[in-house]
Amino acid sequence: MAVLGVDGWRGRWVGALLDGRRVTLLELHDVGAVLDVPDVELIAIDMPIGLSDDGVRACDVAARRLLTGAGSSVFPAPVRSVLATDDYAEARRIALATSARSISAQAFQLVKAIRALDEALGDPPTDRVVEVHPELAFRALSEEVRNRKGTARGTAQRLRALRRVMDVEEALLAAPVGVPVIDALDACAAAWSARRLADGQGECVGDGATDSRGRPMRICW
Repeated sequence: MAVLGVDGWRGRWVGALLDGRRVTLLELHDVGAVLDVPDVELIAIDMPIGLSDDGVRACDVAARRLLTGAGSSVFPAPVRSVLATDDYAEARRIALATSARSISAQAFQLVKAIRALDEALGDPPTDRVVEVHPELAFRALSEEVRNRKGTARGTAQRLRALRRVMDVEEALLAAPVGVPVIDALDACAAAWSARRLADGQGECVGDGATDSRGRPMRICW
């Protein structure tokens, strides 16, 4: 059965549906569309799922440590109470009061997507949707992936790594109009992670903790 890798894209989502070596890129307009893609065994999404109530997640710290030279690509996930606001100043006040740590502008830009995913997943927790990080996948695929994504070298390195496990060029040629290559490649890396996880070969970082909704605070690849 196919698996789905997902990356956020300007209020929408890019999906990479992987079946064997064939990968199909999808434009998905909301979280509901992500969860409704048919005949999918597992969904791997580059978005925080398990959220701390009062501090930094151990999985974020561990992921940054693993990504030597690219640790800044791992934004600390916001504390759960920040999901209650769309105002950045208020979010900073809530974060400081709750965790003694503010929230970055980059992390705040993810709040709406995190909230939408959190609401759509509902209760009880499901193992069908797993949090991943594309850079961890790329590092696992190839130690050659060292340059920043979006650069000529970084793009070539990521394409070469993905080519080993899927028909990535064919997917890019048939991608929905307007889908950026960065998001497309990240979704493909997430799909590779989904395949590994579905096959019981994936890896995760975290301290085994779950959040107040029973969701694991972990990042996998």
